[in-house]
Amino acid sequence: MLLSYLKIAWKVLLRRKFFTFISLFGISFTLMVLLVVVAMFDHFKGAHAPETRVDRMLFVSFLNQRFADGGNMNTPPSPYFLNKYVRPMHTPEKIALFSMFHAIPSYVGNQKLDLDLKFTDNVFWEIFDFTFLEGKPYNATDLKNANRVAVINETTAKEYFGQARGVVGRTIIVDQINYRVAGVVADVPVMRFNSYAEVWAPMTTTKADLKNPVLEGDYFAVLLAHEGQDLSELQSEFNQIVKKVTIINPAIKSIHVYADTLLASLTRQIIGGGDLSNNSDRMVLFYIIVSGLALLFMMLPTLNLVNINLSRIMERSSEIGVRKAFGATGRALMGQFLIENIFLTMVGGLLGLALAYGALRLISGSNFIAYAQFSLSLAVFGWALLITLIFGIMSGVYPAFKMSRLQPVNALKGGAK
Repeated sequence: MLLSYLKIAWKVLLRRKFFTFISLFGISFTLMVLLVVVAMFDHFKGAHAPETRVDRMLFVSFLNQRFADGGNMNTPPSPYFLNKYVRPMHTPEKIALFSMFHAIPSYVGNQKLDLDLKFTDNVFWEIFDFTFLEGKPYNATDLKNANRVAVINETTAKEYFGQARGVVGRTIIVDQINYRVAGVVADVPVMRFNSYAEVWAPMTTTKADLKNPVLEGDYFAVLLAHEGQDLSELQSEFNQIVKKVTIINPAIKSIHVYADTLLASLTRQIIGGGDLSNNSDRMVLFYIIVSGLALLFMMLPTLNLVNINLSRIMERSSEIGVRKAFGATGRALMGQFLIENIFLTMVGGLLGLALAYGALRLISGSNFIAYAQFSLSLAVFGWALLITLIFGIMSGVYPAFKMSRLQPVNALKGGAK
């Protein structure tokens, strides 16, 4: 029976090619956009190099200061704050500090290169799993002695030296400082903003004052949990430490700073974080907003498909009347048309998957998002099938129910009462 329904569905698709094209275009385009967004989201928060252990990481990246006059300020923490309060923590396996990346002009002859520079400590290289093409990272001695050494990415090596290999030991000038190249790593996508840069240098070589006793700054900390350790243990110790922070500035009434997972650190900055200390509440709100937007995005093509399906079904009223006259039940007819619609959406889903693959290849090749190489993973493919199935059911239930309620006499006359 199922095979017969599928054969009928295929014949129906070929009968009105223009309607079929409109239906497939709406389905495939919608799914393509959703799949591209999901793939990008997975590329941002998934366990990809060099953040392969992201499920064991917490990030200290958000500091909210409340002032006595009622104002507030959101910034990353300062290196002073992180060194004094976060660095001494005992629960994490490792703790690393790193700055935001900043575009710094550099020159090769008459050519200007804007290189994204990030300052880090030596532990940064132990937590993040970079792929070294040659050389090695700077170490604790380099950090302590403020040695002017740097790690650069592959593209910077090609643009600055004209080659990606054989550049270790050579000098690169960034922000008017001569750095000796210690290593070359594979390019890191800019979406991995915690680990991304084009040039990494010891934080002790920065021109900024790392000991300035202010709370706000442009540095982050990453806490790496032990294998199998619950992240709540790290968060608990961190919260206890924050309660003991000494506020020197009398204008500051209170501070709020948290150790968050990668996604939670982003949602805290988007949704707000001063009072939302509970990660689960904020994440639920984030997923509700995202799901709502996705549902709204799907509704327009779904409603369009419902109208097209109604027109298609009404054209087949005579067929419905004959089948009902020979004893076909409303449930059987409803099941048939649901299967036909799901078949249609599955075809559109496969087209959408192919379009998404092509779009991601195009985005990756265009360098629209620096160094990003997007792909459709098995998880994304599974979501595609689920979304397609939901799409088919959403757009097929009402037309199928409408059709199953037709009276045989009215159906044979082409009516829709």
